[in-house]
Amino acid sequence: MAPALPMPPQSSNIFVSNPNSSLSAVSSNAPFFLNSLSSFNCAARRLSSSTVFSSPGKSSVQSYPLRPRLIPALRVSIAPAEYVPPSPNFDFRKEIPKLKGLKSKLRNCSNLEDKLRTLDSDSRVRSFFNAGFGRLMGELNLDKYELFLLKCLVAAGQEHVLGELGGEFVSKRSSLKTALYALADMIEKWETSGANDCDRLHGRVGFGLAEEEVKALRLLLKSLGEIEQFYDCIGGIIGYQIMVLDLLVQSTFERQTSGWSTHTCQSLKCESLEIHPPRALDLSQDVEYASQAALWGLEALPVLGEIYPLGGSGDRLGLVDPDTGECLPAAMLPFCGRTLLEGLIRDLQAREFLYYKVYGNECIIPVAIMTSSAKNNHERILRLCESHSWFGRGRSNFILFEQPLVPAVSAKDGKWLASRSFMPVCKPGGHGVIWKLAYDKGVFQWFRDHGRKGATVRQVSNVVAATDLTLLALAGIGLHSAKKLGFASCKQSTGATEGINVLIERKSLNGNWIYGLSCIEYTEFDKFGIEDEPLPSNSLQAEFPANTNIMYVDLPSAEVVGSCKDEKCLPGMVLNMKKPVTYKDQFGISHSVPGGRLEHTMQNIADNFTTVCPSRCYESVEDRLDTFMVYNERKKVTSSAKKKRTHAAKSLRQTPDGALLDMMRNAYDIFSQCGISIPQIEGDDKYVDSGPPFLILLHPALGPLWEVIRQKFHGGSISEGSELQIEVSEFYWKDVQVRN
Repeated sequence: MAPALPMPPQSSNIFVSNPNSSLSAVSSNAPFFLNSLSSFNCAARRLSSSTVFSSPGKSSVQSYPLRPRLIPALRVSIAPAEYVPPSPNFDFRKEIPKLKGLKSKLRNCSNLEDKLRTLDSDSRVRSFFNAGFGRLMGELNLDKYELFLLKCLVAAGQEHVLGELGGEFVSKRSSLKTALYALADMIEKWETSGANDCDRLHGRVGFGLAEEEVKALRLLLKSLGEIEQFYDCIGGIIGYQIMVLDLLVQSTFERQTSGWSTHTCQSLKCESLEIHPPRALDLSQDVEYASQAALWGLEALPVLGEIYPLGGSGDRLGLVDPDTGECLPAAMLPFCGRTLLEGLIRDLQAREFLYYKVYGNECIIPVAIMTSSAKNNHERILRLCESHSWFGRGRSNFILFEQPLVPAVSAKDGKWLASRSFMPVCKPGGHGVIWKLAYDKGVFQWFRDHGRKGATVRQVSNVVAATDLTLLALAGIGLHSAKKLGFASCKQSTGATEGINVLIERKSLNGNWIYGLSCIEYTEFDKFGIEDEPLPSNSLQAEFPANTNIMYVDLPSAEVVGSCKDEKCLPGMVLNMKKPVTYKDQFGISHSVPGGRLEHTMQNIADNFTTVCPSRCYESVEDRLDTFMVYNERKKVTSSAKKKRTHAAKSLRQTPDGALLDMMRNAYDIFSQCGISIPQIEGDDKYVDSGPPFLILLHPALGPLWEVIRQKFHGGSISEGSELQIEVSEFYWKDVQVRN
């Protein structure tokens, strides 16, 4: 265990006075003391002590032992199960072995020429390219690698993405279909080019391709190159399709052969597998230790980084630019007067400001942001940062790295969905790609150059993650106790699209027992017999805490995972088929197709940090792990603005409205602790039509720890219908009354 971080002298008083110049603030002559951080008499306890952890909602000194005879566990059979092919039109039993054989041959090739010869021996490739597509190569000036990418696409059974380039398809195209395609082209070009350009509408380049089709082909080649390069650890384009089909088989026929992530069940053979509710340090119960952990986290800020996975498309928000009509990513959602990304930076500045007030030194935490090209995400995030002059932090303290988009597939047969020729329907491949991508793009080296050892990870849609001491305590325990990974968790919310954290227990074939914390995504619940419906408070399933995607990660340990040359670097592979894939074709017709895409879950990097024991552990097994978990009230850990609230909807869950209401609940809690009379927040259903009874928005630098805020507010009242916004870091409130 790492040595304890030094604490400020017990006798010294720590003042909060002048603000950091980067924050707009008003000074006050009144001193404010961080009593709980400098004056409490708390002996730092070891994280490994069995009294530190508690079951969510239980006393912090209560152990949650693993006693299979007393506590029922969810069991998952991993015995091989036979299945029947889905339909006579597509035989998975033939397709998967065929592609695996081709992947093996390609891996044995030493150069590009050998790979092309191997692909040319494939029957699909021969049929397609000999039918007429080969004549197009010379006119388009495709190089050998681009030709290799197209042949991989065809060999993977996705030649339909190329439309009608093959000679066989051109010759068989009906006159009606030809007319429809031509009409669609004319309408589109008329709208974009105007009537004066009508004489150029039929201009073609090369073997029957219009200029825009050539551009689309170039974009397709770029996308295929990214897929081939990023998924090189599983066999590139061919390996990607194999993984899709494997997972589709499991999903379609409910094959209960996987545990919590694909690579775990495939690479680790075991006799039995069980999942248990994990024990966690409850920050709301063990207040003294939580304060100590927050102090460790505060003092460790100079060796911490921040990671924001912002690559998601945020389709459920339905966010649109009012000026251009373009779809916007979730990070651009206006919330309380600023975008969600700006809110994350403000929270970060608040922790830095507190460090400055306590230790007298400036600390700027480097931020790594994963973006994507979905909805022009990368360019928009870049422009936002530039428009705010990188938030006064300097360009050198940011690194943006773009995740590749992956093709959406049909649930019926795994075929890639395409909106038109050369244009597959693509989406981000989940935030789990972040570890390999960070290694490929040099992000871990960048953090190392900044002297960083660990990082906190937070999603942009979660607006309450930095409330009070959750983030600081999480990072503090991780660094102080030399842990590889930590989760911040809370009680489940039925109906929320979120996974659960679990303690896994496996018996290997050699007789050893393997333990570790992990996550089961909501898309995988049915594989474990987990139902997403209201649960009795005393049920076993209710004991599992929610996964919030708030993590502490040891950067060297994460780099080891990201650098793996097999599928371990892509944790938590899932084929998410819960929602249909929607897109518009070239005629502007909307389609909603049962399907999904290969996704990876960021938090399942924990599957690489398991602990092996020679015998079964019946209690306090969490103390031996390289991973850990902290627990807190849900409204202080997670409240997400991730989906648009429809007009008739009666639920506020995971909407911006619901997130704002949770912020007001936190404001009620802290103001009540300050002796301020304030209306109580009731259940969501009361505010579906009326909104919250008050609006209170505080600059996070007023704390962010509630112990600091309590020193600045004393007495008074806030009546129903009142609004209070404080955009300063120094403030003293005494017996103030706010009325309407």
